[in-house]
Amino acid sequence: MGAGPAAELDGPAAGIPREHVRLLTKVARMYHERGMRQPQIAAQLHLSQPRVSRLLKQAGEVGIVRTTVVSPRGVHAELEEAVERRFRLTEVVVADTDGPADEAAVLHTIGTAAATYLETTLTGGEHIGISSWSSTLLATVDAMRPRPVQVAERVVQILGGIGSSSAQSQATRLTGRLAQVTKAEASYLMAPGLLASADMRRGITAEPNIASVIQAYDELTTALVGVGSLEPSPLLRESGNAVSPAEQDELRSRGAVGDICMRFFDAEGQPIAADLDGRVLGISAAALNAVPRRVGVAGGQRKWGAIRAALVGGWLNVLVTDLHTAKWLAAGSPEETDGRTGR
Repeated sequence: MGAGPAAELDGPAAGIPREHVRLLTKVARMYHERGMRQPQIAAQLHLSQPRVSRLLKQAGEVGIVRTTVVSPRGVHAELEEAVERRFRLTEVVVADTDGPADEAAVLHTIGTAAATYLETTLTGGEHIGISSWSSTLLATVDAMRPRPVQVAERVVQILGGIGSSSAQSQATRLTGRLAQVTKAEASYLMAPGLLASADMRRGITAEPNIASVIQAYDELTTALVGVGSLEPSPLLRESGNAVSPAEQDELRSRGAVGDICMRFFDAEGQPIAADLDGRVLGISAAALNAVPRRVGVAGGQRKWGAIRAALVGGWLNVLVTDLHTAKWLAAGSPEETDGRTGR
């Protein structure tokens, strides 16, 4: 089957949420156009096989599957697949945006899409790590609805609080809110994310409560993270950014373009070796890379370079982003990422 042009659906599809139509379209294309079997689809999209079967049936009922797979207006299945192929990702979710709106509007749209993605794919037994400070993650957890049954075992904070003491309370809110909506146990990293020295970090990690949280990183099945640019976001800057201008200059001189959980990387996604790294209290790059599902929730033009670098370096295997960021990511030449998507 071939992909038909985008179209509005009527009849049985009327009133179906756009996010669910997006999932119906993706599953239908994987099954009918890419020849994937239902167990393969279930494994790749983190769904149960019975759920995949039901989605395929519904796709036929609402007219997405006819002689072709129809991508309804506002669903960007082909673009998602293009970014998936280019960066060898498990899944890309593109949040529909009308134009290059202001950053706050883009982040809200991405957060809503990420909330729907998590509500769809968290099916039970998960150990979820969540970063402590990200505008997109704040938007995501605020948009999530409490689940009627437990869909995760544990939610673990994977980076200490960043910024001023009042700002660090946001880290607790992120972890606690996600644990609440998934009915999971919450594990808080009750310490700053950036210490004054490496010796201080070593001392704190010897404390039993902190050590037990760090040990929980080995059991994570999903990591939920934002992608930071070298220039701090307005939200983080207002909160009391923990990275000083001198440290930013050092990172910039070493080629840093962005970070995930305060682990900085260059334009090719390679980790930056800097003194700052030994002072970070949170998940290491190696431990993050070992998590089976690494979901990045990020977008907006200010972060384009950082997002691309994170994908090239293999820091993420799932991306939730906005339409214009996805178009930019898909526009580059394929040879830029050949052979460099893993670390």
